[in-house]
Amino acid sequence: MRRWTGEQLANAADAELVRGAVPASEGPARVVIDSRTIAPGDLFVALPGERVDGGRFAAEALRAGAWGVLAAPVWAREAAAVPGAGVVLAAPHPLASLGALARAWRRELAAQVIAVTGSVGKTSTKDLISALIAPHRAVAASRANFNTEIGLPLELLAAGPGTEVIVLELAMRGAGQIAELTAICEPDVGLITNVGPVHLEQMGSLAGVARAKAELLVGMRDGAVAVVPSDEPLLEPYLRDSLEVVTFGPGGKVRFDDPAPRGGASPGPEPGGVVVVAGADRFALELPFATRHNLRNTLAAVAAAQAVGVRPSGRVDVRFGALRGERVALASGATVLNDCYNANPLSMRAALDELALQEPAGRRVAVLGDMLELGPAEHVHHAEVGRYAASAGVELLIAVGPRSAAMLDTFDGAKHAVVDAAAAAALARALVEPGDVVLVKASRGVGLEVVAEALAAGRGEAGEASAGGEALGRDRKPCDSGDERSEADEAGG
Repeated sequence: MRRWTGEQLANAADAELVRGAVPASEGPARVVIDSRTIAPGDLFVALPGERVDGGRFAAEALRAGAWGVLAAPVWAREAAAVPGAGVVLAAPHPLASLGALARAWRRELAAQVIAVTGSVGKTSTKDLISALIAPHRAVAASRANFNTEIGLPLELLAAGPGTEVIVLELAMRGAGQIAELTAICEPDVGLITNVGPVHLEQMGSLAGVARAKAELLVGMRDGAVAVVPSDEPLLEPYLRDSLEVVTFGPGGKVRFDDPAPRGGASPGPEPGGVVVVAGADRFALELPFATRHNLRNTLAAVAAAQAVGVRPSGRVDVRFGALRGERVALASGATVLNDCYNANPLSMRAALDELALQEPAGRRVAVLGDMLELGPAEHVHHAEVGRYAASAGVELLIAVGPRSAAMLDTFDGAKHAVVDAAAAAALARALVEPGDVVLVKASRGVGLEVVAEALAAGRGEAGEASAGGEALGRDRKPCDSGDERSEADEAGG
């Protein structure tokens, strides 16, 4: 936005230009919402938070050398009294102005935008799309959990001139949110990974979840490309004729040449070749994983890449985020599958499928915690996971939290119930033996990463995580998937 003047920014953000002292030829270098990170040349957007109103720090941001500030009128007037240069913009709703500013920048860039949502796998699919496109086009992808009404605009605004493709993740906490994000990013390609029993407390049913996810399809322009699973009838009512629909999965337009690529038989995430059929095209890829859910995500990613004119081939250099299927070999001979970033019934089954593919010298062990936001049927969903764990060959199950206790009702192997993650960590260290493979998974609020960290600390770590993700013990931000609102809440604090 270096070329944008204060007047242009005010128009784009639907804000009032209170003061415009910066030379017209010089616009802001970046947009930030945390006054603690201010550097000369930044535009500070002061968002109201649950605990702290960022507007309190608008004047301080100018004193720190900010290019300018955008704040509610009361704070903008205070900032305008600070001596010296610095653009001051006033807007009654700074968050809405942030979104409007991002939309204007998206149009300025003229980049193709791919938006990804779904109940499970949207972050991994976003990472795969970026990896497929990177060798061919200048691509920018949203980081970590920057996928809500705060994070998504920031990621759009962070894309620099020359960016050709932007890959964005869209998170959902309730009805209307995907529609809001779609209106900001105006995607050329909209991808829905799947529809599953997630956020049932808010959405009420799977049909409600599908309706919320399909806000992406409804909000896209005519002629845009909709990438959807081949086996999801709940999305069919939203696939209007004016969209170009591309299906992925069995029987879809994008599918594997081999119906069971590599058979998922590899005990670890070893590289392997696959051939993806995409209409009249065939793409030979070398993948660094063998997990079933990421093979399916690969099909979705290929469909999205093809939709923006990319013909992927060769090795796919992808590294997934922390706590998402990290495989850590311990010096004791045990192995940890650390997949505790989040959990729901769909992702629990996928993780247990991966555990079932392992061929341990010892036992298959699962440390499974509560799945949150499942509504009145939460007991049924947890009980089904216990039954599924038994069918997946789990020999020892540790259930963590009050909801997960229902898993033990339907599990007939060795089993224990503990109240929290700390208790689970202590018990796991006592029970896990050399040669065991241990799956650790729960909703993010359970904090189950301490179990994996305790096992690594207690047994000694043989190496770093493989197939994407950080090694255990590194610094991580313990936040729920898709919710970075704390950045605004803590602004300037």
